[in-house]
Order: sequence, then C-alpha cells, then structure tokens
Amino acid sequence: MNKKSKTEKIVEKGRIYVTSTYNNTLVTLTDNEGQPFLTGSCGMYGFSGTRKSTPYASTVTVQSTLQKALDENNMREASVYIKGIGPGRMAALKAIRASGVDIIKIMDITPIPHNGVRPPKMRKG
Repeated sequence: MNKKSKTEKIVEKGRIYVTSTYNNTLVTLTDNEGQPFLTGSCGMYGFSGTRKSTPYASTVTVQSTLQKALDENNMREASVYIKGIGPGRMAALKAIRASGVDIIKIMDITPIPHNGVRPPKMRKG
C-alpha cells in the first residue's frame, strides 16, 4: 500500500496569517520557518455565497482552525500577520485573542501601492 500517513507535527511557536478579502477570509497556520501545517477558509466551515463575507463567518473559521491547532499540534504562542481590508478582519483578530493562544506580535502586511500604475493616455477630441 502506498498510503501516506499524516504525522502529527508539534508546533509550540508559530505564525497565524489571516487574509481578509471582500468575499472570504483565509487562515493559514505555519511554523516559525513558514511551512504551513493547517489552513482554513469560510467555505470549509459551511458558509457559501455572500455569507462567507460576514464577520461571523470569519470568527467561526478562525475559532475552528485555532482549536484544531491547539488540539492536534499543541500550538501555544504565535505571531499574527493580517492582510486585506475585508469585513472579517477585526472579527478574526478578536477570535484569535479569545482563543487562548499567546500573541507575540500583530503585524499588518496589507500591500499598499506607493505610486500605482501609469494613467491612461489623454483622450483625443
């Protein structure tokens, strides 16, 4: 049999990446080297359509993913990196604070254009 058995990875310290878009909220948990070991999105927890873009869906997603990390991977402290400006951004942060994981630092890694793209040519007329 060529079945891969999942090995339980013990991660005491890690990183939590929260990407909050207008339509969804994604949560990725990595170790300190940046290797992901657990992911979650609003669609994975039964939300579909416009309900994915609600703060409640974001809260449920973060709580469920972090609970899984606490139970299976023994995660105790983490650095939080938040990206995006969606409606679930602050709700995700509240859920992380309430989860019992010690937060080392919180960083905003939302990309900001410093000059943007070149504007279109002037209209002839």
